[in-house]
Amino acid sequence: MTRTDPLDVPRPDARLHLGVFFQGVNHWTIWSAPESGSQIDPASFRTVARTAERGLFDAFFLGEGLRLREVDGRIHDLDVAGRPDAITQLAALAAVTRGIGLVTTSNSTFNEPADLARRLSGLDLLSAGRAGWNVVTTDNSWTGANFRRGGYLDHADRYRRAEEFLTVARALWDGWEEGATAGSTGAPSWSVPGAVRHVRHRGEHFDVDLAPTLPRSAQGHPVIFQAGDSDEGRDFAARNADVIFSAHGTDFDDALGFAEDIRRRLRAAGRPEDDLRILPGTEIILGATEAEALEKKRWIRLQQVTPATALGIAGLLWNIDLSDRDADGPLPKEDPVVTGNDGSFGARRVTDPRAVVAEWRARAEANGWSLRETVIALGPQRGHVGTPSALADKFAHFVRHGAVDGFNITPYLIPDGLDDIVDLLVPELQERGVYRAEYTGTTLRDHLGLRTPLTRRREVSNTVGRGAS
Repeated sequence: MTRTDPLDVPRPDARLHLGVFFQGVNHWTIWSAPESGSQIDPASFRTVARTAERGLFDAFFLGEGLRLREVDGRIHDLDVAGRPDAITQLAALAAVTRGIGLVTTSNSTFNEPADLARRLSGLDLLSAGRAGWNVVTTDNSWTGANFRRGGYLDHADRYRRAEEFLTVARALWDGWEEGATAGSTGAPSWSVPGAVRHVRHRGEHFDVDLAPTLPRSAQGHPVIFQAGDSDEGRDFAARNADVIFSAHGTDFDDALGFAEDIRRRLRAAGRPEDDLRILPGTEIILGATEAEALEKKRWIRLQQVTPATALGIAGLLWNIDLSDRDADGPLPKEDPVVTGNDGSFGARRVTDPRAVVAEWRARAEANGWSLRETVIALGPQRGHVGTPSALADKFAHFVRHGAVDGFNITPYLIPDGLDDIVDLLVPELQERGVYRAEYTGTTLRDHLGLRTPLTRRREVSNTVGRGAS
């Protein structure tokens, strides 16, 4: 029987959007379990993408790894590695999928707009308008060491460069007018004179002078994704993005607070408050009963945070080599060594490790936790655990009350980690009328229910204004 919500639901017709994140380098994908398949075989990418498409997901999303993670100059060998170039992999997936969007993470700090915009435009054309670009910036010197200029940019400078990068990319994507090519073989020239605009840009970070070589795709531009959570990142998204990823999707009040903040920033940027889709990253663990789901969660966490991984994470906090310690024993008695953390191992910077260690010790003592149990309990807690029916009710509440527009799911197993979500959860969502029964459009922009690209709206507005004058 179809369930209904109370009459005071603010968004009763809202639909949930789902994406899948094929992470690559990380310890959250369980590569060591017998149930796991290859993390690098092209067949695994095809399986995940096709499963997501069978589940009518909006998008398949690939991260980017410009350098293997290291600790003290040693490759961290506990994580999955071997990720292919995202645009190359997605171009291959375009040939074996028909509906799902294909989103690449590509860095604005270590790329150039003329080159990246052309490659993204190529993916968008190859996929018939299904491409997306997750605009990321990088703040660490260990990645910058791979590049000639080295180093890294300060936080504010990274976003200034990213915004200028996006300005140039959009100018290139808008460089071809609609109907720029000949409509018949009898036309006097293959391209309509003046229909391809030269792009000239000289700014703080880029000096570009060229004519774009590719026409507009079926969706006009690749869809722009962004994942920054700082004030600068949120403002950047409000000015520029179509979709924002977030870490605010587990607790309803936290998610709603984030969504309301983004909507406020959208209004301040002169955009409609429904102009940006909010898709928190999440992990979904399903069980036939709540007890079964919780037991599965415990097994997953123990597989993700192995003894070696627990010691590695704790070692970064203490700044001590703990590899010879017992992860299932007590926390280290030593005080942490306070040094500058340059982001080795892709670690989050800890401003005051002494305070964090003090909290860990207090919580571990109060709960009788081992070091490994402490790392698990006090580590990232993003995710939803429960039965398909209970989670469908929960997600319907989230989306219909404006806390999220959907979720970007990280499977804990590759390549079959989406199967139970597609086979068990999706039908429950459809029963509640909160999830599509089929793709109703052909482009990623269609799937997400987005308006035309921002610069295209400005073009139309300017054209209307000129016509009225």
